[in-house]
Amino acid sequence: MNTPLHPTNLRVYFSLILTTIFWGGSFLFTKIGVATIPPQIFVFSRFTVASVIMLIVFARRVPKIDTDILYRGAIVGVALGLSNITFVFGVQGTSISRASVLNNLFVLFIPLVTKIVWRDKIGGLNIFCIVLAATGIAFLSASGGGFNRGDIFSTFCAFIIACHIISVSKVLKDDDVYLISLVQFSTVALIAGTISLIIPLKPFTLTGEGALSVLYCALFPTIFCFTLQNIYQRYVTPTRAGLIYTLDPVWTLIAGFFILGERLNTREWIGCGIIFLAALIPLLFRLGNEKGEDDDSATKVK
Repeated sequence: MNTPLHPTNLRVYFSLILTTIFWGGSFLFTKIGVATIPPQIFVFSRFTVASVIMLIVFARRVPKIDTDILYRGAIVGVALGLSNITFVFGVQGTSISRASVLNNLFVLFIPLVTKIVWRDKIGGLNIFCIVLAATGIAFLSASGGGFNRGDIFSTFCAFIIACHIISVSKVLKDDDVYLISLVQFSTVALIAGTISLIIPLKPFTLTGEGALSVLYCALFPTIFCFTLQNIYQRYVTPTRAGLIYTLDPVWTLIAGFFILGERLNTREWIGCGIIFLAALIPLLFRLGNEKGEDDDSATKVK
């Protein structure tokens, strides 16, 4: 068998940046969708469509699903489901500009969770950035609208995103990524469907814009981005990937400004900027350490 060729750096970085553009678009299309579709129905529809497409495309792999794949896929699927439920309620209740920046707090929640659960060291830098993020949230709270219900959901969503990322690292093994994704998507659809049955729903009408929003979120931020991430993220360090993913709120801010006409006041801009820096600083610090290690390795080779 021929050894698969390593994709060029240009292709790797372009593909990962493309995922951030589609993820940024998910804020816009979710905002449009939940204007007419209840949040839990939106999530149920999005992941049901994604599951059906995955089932059709990878039908030949389905017989390979075993109890281990079902178990591990369901565990990470629960975290993915909770993150998406809180995501849509967050986007519904606040501007997509604020929601996207608050979602980026997952970078700071990861060391907190690993500290609480696995007693990992949290580090002085992370503590500083957590305080910095709290300062940014204080600026958002002091703005005209205050720290509203959507902001709370978006912040909690960041915590669940961190739990999902950790669960993927701790739970998944050398499984078929497509089958794991299928189980994950199906689990999310099941969770959202159950919530839809429990929580009374107001009557709603599915508009063309709502259907388009569901289709976009099912195809691009879900199936397409998961596939690109699984294929190309392995060729960069987690730190470099994290830095690329911080572009997500940049695209969202642009979409909110030009398409939805969102305008942040001065306090909101300062708060979002501080939160963005709080998420970015640890990644830049780790990137510096990685470059230092690479230089040391190169020196030893010489």
